[in-house]
Amino acid sequence: MSDSGSEIGAFMAGFVIGGLVGAATALILAPQSGEETRAQIGAKSHELREASAQQYETARVRVHDTTGQVQEQARIVLDEGKNKMNTALDRSKQASEEAQDEIAAEDTGAASEDATP
Repeated sequence: MSDSGSEIGAFMAGFVIGGLVGAATALILAPQSGEETRAQIGAKSHELREASAQQYETARVRVHDTTGQVQEQARIVLDEGKNKMNTALDRSKQASEEAQDEIAAEDTGAASEDATP
C-alpha cells in the first residue's frame, strides 16, 4: 500500500504542479483587454487605410502617365497613317491625270488620223 500511496501522491503532486504551471502560462499569455484590442484594431485599420490611399495614388499616377503615353503613340500612328494616305491620294490623282492626258492625246491623234485621206 505504501507504493500505491506514493504513486497516488506523486500523481496528485504532478497534477497540482501541472495545473499551477498551466494557470501561470494562461495568465502570461492571456489576450489583451477589450479596450486594448479595440485600440490595436483601430491603429491597424488606420495603417491599412493610409497604405491603401498611397497605393491608390501610385496606381492613379501610373494610369495617368500610361494614358498619356498611349495617346501620344496613337497620335504618331494616326499622323503616319494620314501621311501615307495623302501620299497615296496624291499618287492616285497624278496617275489619273496622266491617264486622262494619254487618253486625250490618243483621241487627238486618232482624230487627226481620221481626218487625213
